[in-house]
Amino acid sequence: MRFQRSLAVVFPRIRNKFQSQASRYFSSQLESEQRSSFGIAFDIDGVILRGRDPIGGSPQAMRRLYGDSGNLNVPFLFLTNGGGVPESKRANELSEQLGVKILPSQVLQGHSPFKSLSERYENQLIIAAGKGEPAVVMSEYGFKKVVSLDEYASLFENIDPLSEYKKWTANQVLDRSVHPMNTVPRYDVSSEAVKAVFVVSDPVDWGRDIQVLCDVLRCGGLPGQENGHQPPLYFASDDLEYKYRLHFLPIDLEWGLSELPWKVFSIEFTIIL
Repeated sequence: MRFQRSLAVVFPRIRNKFQSQASRYFSSQLESEQRSSFGIAFDIDGVILRGRDPIGGSPQAMRRLYGDSGNLNVPFLFLTNGGGVPESKRANELSEQLGVKILPSQVLQGHSPFKSLSERYENQLIIAAGKGEPAVVMSEYGFKKVVSLDEYASLFENIDPLSEYKKWTANQVLDRSVHPMNTVPRYDVSSEAVKAVFVVSDPVDWGRDIQVLCDVLRCGGLPGQENGHQPPLYFASDDLEYKYRLHFLPIDLEWGLSELPWKVFSIEFTIIL
C-alpha cells in the first residue's frame, strides 16, 4: 500500500492566521503613548543568536528599541521556523540571553500555527514528534490527547527494530515530575488509533522516528493493524535545513552534518509517497 499524499505543510488558512497574530501584536503595541510608524520581525538563529550566544551587539541593539523609561518605542517580535518548546519558555530564554523583557506574544515559532488546528483535534489522540517538549507544546495549544513520539514508541515492543544495537537513547520521555499527569496525561495507545501526527521540530532519533511514523501512517493510526486510512501528517515548517553551532568543522562538512537527518527523513517519505 502506498501512502496517500496527505502531508500538510502550513497551508494558506493557517499561514493567514499566523500573519494575523503578528498583525494583532504590532497593533496592540502601537497603542502606546509614543506611536511608531513601523515594527520589526526578527529571525533568531544566525541573526540574533548563534546557538545560545548573542551575535555581535544584538543585546545592545535590542535595548535601543526601548526608551529611557523602559517603554517599548519600536514594537518587535521574533519570527522563527525553529521551536520544540512552548512560546512562554522561549520568551524567558530570550529575555535572559538578550537582557530585555520578551513576552510570549512576541515569539512566533514554526509550530505556532498549529494552534489553529486545536479545535479540529481537541479530543482526538495525536502524536507530537521532534526534539524538546513537543507534547507540552501541543498541550498548551489546547490539544487534550497528546503523546510524544518518544513516549509512543516506548509503549510498543519491537517497534524500533534497531533499538538493541543503539548505545544511546533520545532520553525524551516526558518527565512527569515536571509536567503533571493532568498536563499531558497517558492514554491507552494499544487500542486507540492516532488521528493526526504533528512534526513539531526535527527529531533526535530520526531513524526510529521514520520507522514509527511509517507504521502509524500505513496502518491507519494503529500499528499492527491492517492497512487503513492514513491519518494526516503535519509538518511545522517546509524549511527542513538549518546550520547549527559546529565551529570546529570545515564549513562544507558542517552544512552536510546539520542537513543530513532531515534530508534523509524527507527523501525517505518521498520514496514511500
